[in-house]
Amino acid sequence: MRPAALNYQRSTSLNEALQMLAHPGAKPIAGGHSIIPPMNLRLSEPELLIDIGRLTELKGIRVEGGSLIIGSLSTHADVSRSSEVQAHAPALAKAASVVGDPQVRNWGTLGGNIAHADPASDPPTVLLAYDARIHVAGLNGSRVIAAADFFKGLFTTDLRAGELVTAVEIASASSKKSAYAKMAHPASRYAVVGVCVVLDVAGGRCTGARVAIGGAVASVMRSQSAEGALAGSMLDDTAINKAAAGLQQDIAGNVMGDLFAPEHYRSAMAGVYLKRAVRAALA
Repeated sequence: MRPAALNYQRSTSLNEALQMLAHPGAKPIAGGHSIIPPMNLRLSEPELLIDIGRLTELKGIRVEGGSLIIGSLSTHADVSRSSEVQAHAPALAKAASVVGDPQVRNWGTLGGNIAHADPASDPPTVLLAYDARIHVAGLNGSRVIAAADFFKGLFTTDLRAGELVTAVEIASASSKKSAYAKMAHPASRYAVVGVCVVLDVAGGRCTGARVAIGGAVASVMRSQSAEGALAGSMLDDTAINKAAAGLQQDIAGNVMGDLFAPEHYRSAMAGVYLKRAVRAALA
């Protein structure tokens, strides 16, 4: 298959890109991994592709005012190799390192990934666990959206027509313990189940926890039952097992299934990978 006929323009600045996106039927393209496959299947037929891949103002990773700022055009390879990300959001560095294959990681961008909101992708789960803030811009101005409000459902976000993701902001988690554990599909490398935990630990006791899951559900979500089981505990086997059961309880009725991994299997693996994530964070 090949895409329908379309026009192509390359933007030279963010403002120019936003003006181009005001054209009816326009779509942005950077790495292309989210938009080209549906275009080839004629599931998406944009009239105009706006190439934003060379906008240097949307690239770069830095620490500013106690927060990690990642430009939306930073590739997964950039994120995984960044010493700043490894220090302040290590679970995101891990997640970026297991996205797809080397070609995907070297071309695919963080902004394009989260704007696509694929339920089997890795970064959205981690950003939700870190309580990240998504910076977006449009001709009517810019907004900052909490990750919990940004991801709305299956391939659905809070982005409005003509808006672009410009950056991702994460409050430094260098003092916390965090990890991402993923069961990858052997062919696509998408997450069959992906779990991220972010733990506050003092004196061996967990004083706060955030648990997010993706892959098994249509949209990334947090598990309050798992968080409640971990918070206040010494993070022993009893607490971790209780958290795993709580996660399975919270996703009950929302678990996806297919020929490779039916619902009951994904549910079971959700508990397994929560345990792995907690133990990886503590290690």
